Amino acid sequence: MDVFSLFTLLGGLAFFLYGMHVMSAGLEKMVGGKLERVLKSMTSSKWKGLALGAVITIAIQSSSAMTVMLVGLVNSGIMQLSQTVGVIMGSNVGTTLTAWILSAAGIESSNFFLRLLKPESFSPIVALIGVLLIMSSKEGKKRDVGTILVGFSVLMTGMSFMSQSVSPLADMPIFQDILVMFQNPIAGILLGAVVTGVIQSSAASVGILQSLSMTGSITYGMALPIIMGQNIGTCVTALLSSIGTNKNAKRVTAVHVYFNVLGTVICLSGFYLLNAFIHFDFIDSPINALGIAVIHSLFNLLTTLILLPFSKQLEKLAKITIREQSTKEELLDERLLLSPGLAIAECRNLSIHMAKAARDSMANAISILSKFDQKVADSITQQEEEIDLYEDKLGTFLVRLSSKDLSPKDSHDVSQLLHAIGDFERIGDHAVNILRVANEIHDKDIQFSDKAQEELQVITRAIITILNLTVEAFEENDPVIAAKVEPLEQVIDGLKLELKNRHIRRLQEGRCTIELGFVLTDLLTNYERVSDHCSNIAVTVIQIKDSSLDTHGYLNEVKNTGNPAFTQAFETYSLEYLLPASPAPEGK
Repeated sequence: MDVFSLFTLLGGLAFFLYGMHVMSAGLEKMVGGKLERVLKSMTSSKWKGLALGAVITIAIQSSSAMTVMLVGLVNSGIMQLSQTVGVIMGSNVGTTLTAWILSAAGIESSNFFLRLLKPESFSPIVALIGVLLIMSSKEGKKRDVGTILVGFSVLMTGMSFMSQSVSPLADMPIFQDILVMFQNPIAGILLGAVVTGVIQSSAASVGILQSLSMTGSITYGMALPIIMGQNIGTCVTALLSSIGTNKNAKRVTAVHVYFNVLGTVICLSGFYLLNAFIHFDFIDSPINALGIAVIHSLFNLLTTLILLPFSKQLEKLAKITIREQSTKEELLDERLLLSPGLAIAECRNLSIHMAKAARDSMANAISILSKFDQKVADSITQQEEEIDLYEDKLGTFLVRLSSKDLSPKDSHDVSQLLHAIGDFERIGDHAVNILRVANEIHDKDIQFSDKAQEELQVITRAIITILNLTVEAFEENDPVIAAKVEPLEQVIDGLKLELKNRHIRRLQEGRCTIELGFVLTDLLTNYERVSDHCSNIAVTVIQIKDSSLDTHGYLNEVKNTGNPAFTQAFETYSLEYLLPASPAPEGK
């Protein structure tokens, strides 16, 4: 083996890692948006969590990424520690699929169909299909499939390079001398853990071991502790990701470490204990790629079967280990950026909380117009700070998220959420403005006439209705409900105009004071702007369902072209929010 073989080995490892990254990213992009919903619904029991962890890890082809994702979800308060234990175990089982695929490289046969199963035979075909999909398709999902296929082909090409580069090692005496050192199980565990920790991929380190096994120099006795060490080494990624997180997020990493360490201790001790009595004949036999895949799977399955009944004990052990003071939970953990689909889903959940906070703040501000309460006034100020925090954190996170490799749909959703949170933040600001109006009414003891109060109650009811419709449409992502907002916004515009006209007539007739007029104008202006923001959010909801919809085109259509649904809703609201008659003698 010369320096060029070393270059080939390193190049093969680079291809392998890059192919794994591209394939995992493509798979995650296709399923990421559904991950949070599935995680929350299927982690109610340890068995469901186990199945879910295995399925998702098979989908994204990375147990490390799965664990990092769990750290982020727990750090954000989305999941509880107890929900993650089964998922972690399942992810360790799911990650064994890669070794089975790589083991096909060891197939030796002259039969055409069997030869076709070898990765080096079908990888070029897979690569060709992938490239054709990427170059010829404009549809996002087909391009993602093409990316996955190309990533898989690059991965298998890297595996082939590594196998070719290490084949000369079989005839090198120094290599045989080095292997003797790793007949010691402790040394084998350390080797597997260190290599996996350095490259941060158990699949890659297992692939390297499978490549070395093709030299015929690796025995079952050597491979067994190395494989177990590789499972311990994969915890390094999760350990690094838990730096700076709260205690529960650190405990997720502790569960992951304990699972692999305890599994290694139990399985290795059991194996050598049985070997002391039974004396396995195969222990000194050369292992092949298929044998490594079998041992890798058996180890993870046995460890899971042994430790799954003790999930609560693993959780307690993690809590005993991690005792430091809790840090404040982050609204959005940056680890979620590793899974853009999941991050968008969580941003949407927080946006819904923000929407409800803005609605409640406005409802509270309206309530103290007629009956001032200092506690409610203080709560509005606190809610405004909360809404501003949501807008700041969500806006910053969504901007960072937009720079990721997103599917067209995800990119559109990020853009629409950015617009929506801006409107919700402005609604919160208008609640504070109305609070100032309420303070002025209270401090100056301003009294509107019964007739004026009756008129204001009509537009106030309309504002409360449009807020409820908007939040409901946004929460349910329902374009049908959203379509009811714009007609009501037009009704509110008409109500505002009529109330201002009545106010001007009263001023001209000397039945209203300028001071009362300023208060009324401020209130009506804020009401109208709240309804405008509700209209913007409703159009955002409709756009999320129909990304081809143009905002201005939609508004022009419903307002100017006699849209039947709009006309019917407008007429209904006009009757529902009809102002009382304004007889000439009445005033404020």
